[in-house]
Amino acid sequence: MKDEGLKGRWSHTYAALDLGTNNCRLLVAKPDSAGFYVVDAFSRIVRLGEGLGSSNALSGHAMDRTIDALRVCRSKIDRNGVTRIRAVATEACRRAENGAAFVSRVRAETDIDLEIIAPDEEAELALVGCSPLYDAPKEADSYALLFDIGGGSTQITWLELEAVAHSESDVETRILGSISIPCGVVTLSEKFGSGEDTQGRASPARYAEICDHVRGLLAPFDVQYGISRHVADGIVQMVGTSGTVTTLTGVFLNLPRYDRGRVDGRELEFGQLEGARDTLLALDREDRAAHPCIGSQRADLVIAGCAILDAICDLWPVGRLRVADRGLREGILHGLMRAADRETTTAKT
Repeated sequence: MKDEGLKGRWSHTYAALDLGTNNCRLLVAKPDSAGFYVVDAFSRIVRLGEGLGSSNALSGHAMDRTIDALRVCRSKIDRNGVTRIRAVATEACRRAENGAAFVSRVRAETDIDLEIIAPDEEAELALVGCSPLYDAPKEADSYALLFDIGGGSTQITWLELEAVAHSESDVETRILGSISIPCGVVTLSEKFGSGEDTQGRASPARYAEICDHVRGLLAPFDVQYGISRHVADGIVQMVGTSGTVTTLTGVFLNLPRYDRGRVDGRELEFGQLEGARDTLLALDREDRAAHPCIGSQRADLVIAGCAILDAICDLWPVGRLRVADRGLREGILHGLMRAADRETTTAKT
């Protein structure tokens, strides 16, 4: 029997839309006893931020591609009878001079109200979505790193973990600091090129250059919070949410096609990630495009993603990583459901 205190939550169907620099992704969900279950989903690579680094504006072709994807989202929202929706846009729309104009066009052509959110809120939403993946801390002092390698930026969040009383698995998290660096798989690929040699494989020199660039941007954040010292003490967990991490996990597992159920929540040793990275970097572009966990649309971006991941793992050698095929959209859904609960409580008082 449903708890009357959750009446508002249970009376809605929810949708969370995340429009990033590279992807347009939608989840449609209904609440259940564990939180929610997905009833429909959509994901398409739109490359909204293509060329943004040189022009500071969204291109016409990129906006047209994205509008087409958002029309598909609108049809799924209508077909599933969604009653609560939040649609957010991140780095590409934040940076673009015509970002606000694009949001207005989206509203006019798709009836979707996009909200451009700040990096801090993006980090908070991703944390809400990924929090179930942290292990209950065994030490009084326990910390965690959460990173999200996007198309236009990479978010790093530094957390303090605390076990929940009378629970062996629940964890409370507190954000100590976060940073958004302008390095994503799209922006770095445009800045440094594809990172390939003449045979279409990763160029070691260019790869090292990208790693050094990313480490240089992360170093002040490391110093500010003394993260390396805590990593050396063995009291830091790491969770990674990004296409780069899930792709490498698929490569490591040698999946015949991508399977979220086998990837999300899996823990990998850094050595296993490195082995998958080496396998991927040894492929030329044609073979990367043919790989079932990469595909043609990401074959030219995955090298930059591996370089960002290497920079993170080199700077903070935690030794193991929890893989998250979840994040911002899941955080949005939890927020929408909590808001419905609050409305019910307010109405009763």
